[in-house]
This record gives sequence, C-alpha cells and structure tokens, in this order.
Amino acid sequence: MGHAPHIGEPEGKVICILTIMPNATLANPVSYRPPSKSSLHTQVAEQLGSQIMQGKLEPGFILPNETVLGMQFGVSRTVLREAIKVLASKGLVEVRRKTGTRVRSNTDWNSLDPEVLSWQFSGTGVPAVLADLLELRRLIEPSAARFASLRATTCEVEAIGEALRDMEQSAGAPERSVEADLRFHLAILEATHNTFMRPFGALVQAALRASFLLTNEDNAAYRRTLGMHRRVLEAIENKLPDVAEQAMTKLIMQNSGDIQELKTRSPHIFNQSSHR
Repeated sequence: MGHAPHIGEPEGKVICILTIMPNATLANPVSYRPPSKSSLHTQVAEQLGSQIMQGKLEPGFILPNETVLGMQFGVSRTVLREAIKVLASKGLVEVRRKTGTRVRSNTDWNSLDPEVLSWQFSGTGVPAVLADLLELRRLIEPSAARFASLRATTCEVEAIGEALRDMEQSAGAPERSVEADLRFHLAILEATHNTFMRPFGALVQAALRASFLLTNEDNAAYRRTLGMHRRVLEAIENKLPDVAEQAMTKLIMQNSGDIQELKTRSPHIFNQSSHR
C-alpha cells in the first residue's frame, strides 16, 4: 500500500487486497505468551526475563554463577552466555567481571522492546504497567484516528471495517474478538502513514491483548463498545478528523473505565507492585 497522504479517490473501481493478521492462541484471560523461539538461548532468556518482569528476581539480585545457572536450565555455558547477552541488550541485567550478573531497575529496561513487553504480560496476573499503557493509548490513538481520517486509502478504510465486522461476528468468543479488536486498532495506526506512529501497535501487541481480553470477556461491556468502534470507523470513512479523534478518546476512556471496574470487583487478578 502507498504511503503518500491521501488527497482524493480516483474514479472507477478500486481493488483492495487485505492482509489479515493470523490469530494467536491465548493461554488464559490474563496471560499471553508468544510461541517460543527454537533457539535454546532465546528460551532461557525468555524464562529469566519473565521472572524479572514479574518481580521474582528483584533489582539488585545477583544471578547464580554460570555453572549453577547452567545446571538449573540444563544448558551449556555458551547457551547461557548468549541468553545473558540478550537480557543485557534489553537493559534487564548488567554483567560485571567481579560481582557477576545483576538485575537492573525497571528504569533501565528497554520497555518498548516487543519481547520485554511480552514478558511483562506473561505471568498469571495483570501487571501494574497496564495503567501506563492506557495512558499512552490516550495520548496516541485519538491523534492516530484523526490522521487516519485525513490520510487513509480506500483499502485501509476497508481493512478497518473488516476488522470491525469480525469483532461483531465474534461477540461472545473472547479469543477471536480480541484478535479482531487488535486488528482494528493496528489498521488505524497503519492508516496514519506516520513512520513513528505505525510501529506503536506492533510494539505493544502483547499488552493490548491482555487489556482487550480483560474487557472483551465481559460480553455486555464488549457489545457496548462495538457501537463506539463503529463511530470511529464512520468518522474515518467520512473524513471527519475532529469526530474521529473524539470518538477514539471516548472509546479508550470506556476501556479504562471497564478495567477500573473489573479491578474493583476482582482485585486479586491485578499485580499490586510495579517493581519500581
């Protein structure tokens, strides 16, 4: 698809080729883990990274030496060293010759790294950073809807509409509705044609899935938001930037409210510590 700002539609028929994102399997309502990579060192890095994200390995903790840690994971020193390099590159640990490998504070983490994000949401509870994600969405997505209403091509509008139709058809099926919901928001980000805004959705897919799955499991709340999603689509279709921005703001505020209500009803599923 082109990336020049959309000015007007040419006359005649437009053939759209829609690329639909493959569905992912969700393990449970508050735990999403992407498929494990084939390499051993990546699997070890994932396990250690998840423990750090969940606060099981706190900042300042010094990991066991290579011999002990290698035995615990059943891997060679070479594999373990490669795993530690991965964690170090993401700011999760620091390696010092005399003191060993130390867990770093979350202020040092590369929080927008896709794997770091997925590790944060890989546990059995909802991490405190979900609130930060919602704040970020309130800053970015209303503007994205505005830009999409000005720049989206016919094919991109159709992709947003296709995602919404899938959302409507998957009501009552949380896992399917989550993937359709995610595609809806990613398609809008894509339609901004903004080099830096478009990758936002890809970076936080795991976090968005956790957020959507929490709210989409409440069938009444989910059906309520379907109309709000449609108002966003209609504003983009009709090239109404102010309306699109306002509609997306209301949608995200509703999502925030639904999560807060769930937190009040079921506080046990939320992790209380943000490990800061």
